[in-house]
Amino acid sequence: MQEILPLSARIDGGRLSVGGIDAEALAAEHGTPLLVYCEETIRAQARAYAKAAPGALVVYGTKAFANVAVLRVLAEEGVGADVSTLGELAFAQAAGIAGQRILFHGNNKSDEELRAAAETGATVVLDAADEPERAAAQGVRQVLVRLTPGVDAHTHQSIRTAHDESKFGLPPERALAVIADARERGLDVAGVHFHVGSQLARVDESVLAVQRLLAFCERAEDELGWRPRTLDIGGGLGIRYTRDEHVPEIDAFVEPLVAALPGDVQVILEPGRSLVGRAGVTLYRVGVVKDSGGVTYVAIDGGMSDNPRPQLYGARYEALLANRAAELPDGIFRVAGKHCESGDVLIQAAELPHPRRGDLLAVPATGAYTLAMGSTYNGVPRPAVVLVRDGAARLIRSREAVDDLLRYEEG
Repeated sequence: MQEILPLSARIDGGRLSVGGIDAEALAAEHGTPLLVYCEETIRAQARAYAKAAPGALVVYGTKAFANVAVLRVLAEEGVGADVSTLGELAFAQAAGIAGQRILFHGNNKSDEELRAAAETGATVVLDAADEPERAAAQGVRQVLVRLTPGVDAHTHQSIRTAHDESKFGLPPERALAVIADARERGLDVAGVHFHVGSQLARVDESVLAVQRLLAFCERAEDELGWRPRTLDIGGGLGIRYTRDEHVPEIDAFVEPLVAALPGDVQVILEPGRSLVGRAGVTLYRVGVVKDSGGVTYVAIDGGMSDNPRPQLYGARYEALLANRAAELPDGIFRVAGKHCESGDVLIQAAELPHPRRGDLLAVPATGAYTLAMGSTYNGVPRPAVVLVRDGAARLIRSREAVDDLLRYEEG
C-alpha cells in the first residue's frame, strides 16, 4: 500500500499517519470526509519534473484541483498555471503566479476570458479558426496554436484529447491557417501546443505526437516561413491508483519527449494529476456495515459528491482502515457512498479487516479530479481540505455547511 500512499505516510502502532500527523487526530479535529494533502509529495513531484526537463516551463493543470494554497506550494517550486476559465485564472492570480507563467486554454473562450487573459499577460492557446480575430480585438499579445496530432491515446475515451474527432485543437491544415491569420493580425505566435490525453500509462503515444508536431513545424516553416520558439507538449502522465497498476516514472516519461525536441526552443509541460494525485488521501468515517445478496457493504459518510471518478470513468481505488492499519485483510468488501444512487460505489472490491461502525477508512491517490469534480448532490456539503507537513496541518479549504447550500436560494 505504501507505493500508492503519499511519501510521508507511515503506519506506526497500527495507525496511519500522513505528514507526521495521526489520521485519527486529523479526522477528530477537522471532521470527515476530509481530503488530506501531503506537501512533501507535491514538492517532490514538481522537483522531479524540473530534473527531467531542465529549463522547461512547467505549468500545473489547475483543473486537477484548483486551490490557492496548493498553487502557492507549486509556485515556490517554479511551477506556473494552465487555466481554462475565469475561475481557474482567479485561483492562479490569488496564488501570486505571474502572467508570463500562465497559459489560458479552452475550446470555447468567451470575449471576457480573452480580455482577462490579455490583462493578466497570459499566453492564450488558440483553439478555433475565429480566435485570432477575437483575441486580437481583446488585446491578447502572445499565443500558441493547439494542434490535433491525430493520436488515439490508450486511456479512457472521455480523457483522450488528441484524436481526430477531439473537440480540442485544430488539424494541421487549419492550424497553419490560424498561424497565418494570427500573424497577420499582429499576434505574437510563439509556438505550437498539443495534449494527448490524461492518465497516460505509456510514453508511446506522446512520442508519436511529438514526431507529428515536428513534422508540422517543418511544414509551417516551408509554407509560412515561420518557426516556433516554444513547443508545448502537454501533460497527462498517470498515477497508480492501485498496487497492480503500472505507470512510468516522471523521468522515464518526460526525458524521451524532451530529447526529441530541438534544443533552441522553450519547452512547456502541463502536468496536473501527476503533481497532486498521489499527494491526496481521503478519510471517511464508516457507518453501516451490512450483507446484501452475498456482498458485504461498507457505507461511508461521503461518496460520489466528493469523488465522482468511479461513476465517470470506472476508476478503481484501494483502501485501508487508518485506525487498524496493521491488521491483515479478512474479506472483500464493497465500499458505498451515502447518496441515493445504487451506482454510488467508491470501491467494488476492497480487501480489508472486517470494518466496524466508527472505523476510519483511508482512500489513497485521491488528490486529482476528485473534489475538483465534486458536487453538492443530495444537498451534501463538500468536505474540508488540509495540507500537512512535518507534523503540522493547515486548513486550506473550509468544510461547507448546509447554510452555504441555501445561500443562493431565492423566494
